[in-house]
Amino acid sequence: MKLEPYERKAGQSLAEDYEHHFERVRDIYEYNVWDETSWERRAAWLDQPRLSANRTELVHNLIRYNDKLGNEPQSFESLELLRRPETLVIVGGQQAGLFTGPLLVIYKAATIIQAARHAAERLNRPVVPVFWIAGEDHDFDEVNHTYVLTQQMQVQKLKLDNPSGGRTSVSRLVIDNWEDALTQLDHSLIDTEFKAPLLEKLMELAGKSSTLSEFFGRIMAWLFGKHGLVLLDSDDPGIRKLEGPMFARLLEKHAEVNKAALSGSEQVKNLGYIPQAEAHPDSAHLFVFEENGERVLLYRGGDGLTDRKQERRYDLAQLVELASQSPERFSNNVMTRPLMQDYLLPVLGAVLGPGEIAYWGMTRPIFDTMGMQMPILLPRREHTLLEGTIQKHMDKFGLTLDDVQHRFEEKKQEWLREKDELRLEERFAEVKEQFSKLYRPLLETVGSINPGMAKLGQANEQKILEQIEFLETRSTEASLAQHEAAIRQLERIRLTLFPLGRSQERVYNIFSYLNKYGTDWLDELVRQPLSLRPVHSIIYF
Repeated sequence: MKLEPYERKAGQSLAEDYEHHFERVRDIYEYNVWDETSWERRAAWLDQPRLSANRTELVHNLIRYNDKLGNEPQSFESLELLRRPETLVIVGGQQAGLFTGPLLVIYKAATIIQAARHAAERLNRPVVPVFWIAGEDHDFDEVNHTYVLTQQMQVQKLKLDNPSGGRTSVSRLVIDNWEDALTQLDHSLIDTEFKAPLLEKLMELAGKSSTLSEFFGRIMAWLFGKHGLVLLDSDDPGIRKLEGPMFARLLEKHAEVNKAALSGSEQVKNLGYIPQAEAHPDSAHLFVFEENGERVLLYRGGDGLTDRKQERRYDLAQLVELASQSPERFSNNVMTRPLMQDYLLPVLGAVLGPGEIAYWGMTRPIFDTMGMQMPILLPRREHTLLEGTIQKHMDKFGLTLDDVQHRFEEKKQEWLREKDELRLEERFAEVKEQFSKLYRPLLETVGSINPGMAKLGQANEQKILEQIEFLETRSTEASLAQHEAAIRQLERIRLTLFPLGRSQERVYNIFSYLNKYGTDWLDELVRQPLSLRPVHSIIYF
C-alpha cells in the first residue's frame, strides 16, 4: 500500500476556506487547527474548572458498553487512562450504518486514532480516541443500506428492512433477522481467501447484536479496538443518565440557545456562506421521546414547548423535571450535540467531515451562551482507493483522478475519436454538407413549379438526411463494438472512483476491499502519522 497526497476541492465552500484560507473564517471558529499552539491552549482551557459530567461515572459506563461490544484490551487501556484527570479526548462520530456504511466512516475512525496519537506526543499527556455512535438518530432509511460494485459493473444497494416501520432511534429499534442482509453481502463479494473468515466474523457479530447500532459498534470494535478506540453510543441509558443535568440546563436556556443559533447562522451568511443547518426562529434544539418511542423535535409555543405542527403541548417545568428523572426521554439535535459531547468528554479536538465543519461554524455563539468553548476542529482524512487494475486502465487512457471526476465523458470521447481511423464522424459530416450543397439548388428549381413541390422537396431532403444519419449511427455502433473492451474498462474506472456521481468514499462499503486485500492495509493506514494538509490522499494497492 502506498499513499500519495492529492489536492482536491472540498465541494463545500466553508470547509474549503477552513482548510485553505482560515483567515476568512477565523471569526466563527475558536481555534486555528493549522496553528500548532492550539493544542496547548485548548488543553490549558480544559484543565480549568468547567461544566462537565462526572468522569468516574462516565468511564464506568463506557467500560460496561465496550465490554458489551466485545471491544479489544487496548480500548480498555484507553479507558483506564481516561480515569485520570489529565487525560483528554479526540472524538468524532457518525450514524450507525449497515456493515459500517460508506468508507468515510472508516476514514473518520482512522483520523481520530491518528489525531489522538499526535496530540499525546505533542502535549506529553494521555489523549484517548473516542468514536461517538449517533444512535439517537431516528432516520432508519438513511442508515439501513450500503453499496458495493458487482462483478457485472453494477452499483448494488445492500439493504436491511425495518422490522416494525416505527420511527424511533436506531439504538432502540430491535432487529431480529440479519440473514437477508448478510446473504446480500455474501452474493456481492467475489470468492477470495478472505471471504469465508470475513462472513463468519460478521455472522458472529450479528448474532450477538439486537440493534443496528450494536452491530455497527461490534464491527468498529473488531476493526479498531486494537488501536485503542473507545466506542460510545449517544443513546446508551448509562450515558443518558449522565446527560440529565445538561438536558435540564439546555431546556431552561432554550430561548437563549436558539438566539445564539440564529446569531451563528447570520454570522455564516454575513461571511458569504450558506448555513448548513436549519435555523428556525422557535427551535428548542432538543428531541423528546414519547411513551411509544416516537422522537419529537421541540419548538417554543405559547407558555411552553410544542412539536412542529403544534399538536402536542409540553410544560417547560415538567420537561425540566423529566430531564432530571428520566433523561433517556431526551436527545440532542445537530446544534446541541456538539455541546453535549463537550459536556460528557474532555474534548481536545473533534474530527469532522466537510459538511460538519460547515454546520459547526454556526455553534460558537451557542458554546459562548452556555459558558463553554468550541474545541479544535480537525478535518477528517479523505482517501481514494486505487486498485492495480484500475491504475493500469487509467495509464492506458492517460487519465488522472481529476480527469475522471471532472472531464470523464470528454476524455472518453477524445480517446474514441483518436482510435477512429476511418474518421466516420468527419466523413459523414462531409457527405451531409456536400449533399445539401448539391440538393438545395434543385429544391429551388422544383419549388418554382408550385409551393407544393417546395414542401415535397424539403420533406424528401429531410428523409435522405435521416437515412444518412441512420447509417452514421449504425456505422458508429459497429466501430465502437471494436472497442467494446476498452469502453468497459473506461466504465469500470468511472464506477470504481466516482459511483452514482459521488466520490468513492461516500458510496462504497469497506467489506469489498477487506474481501480482496484483507485487513492489514487498514491497520497500516491507521498507523500513518496525522497529516491534515492536504486532506485527501490516494491509496495505491
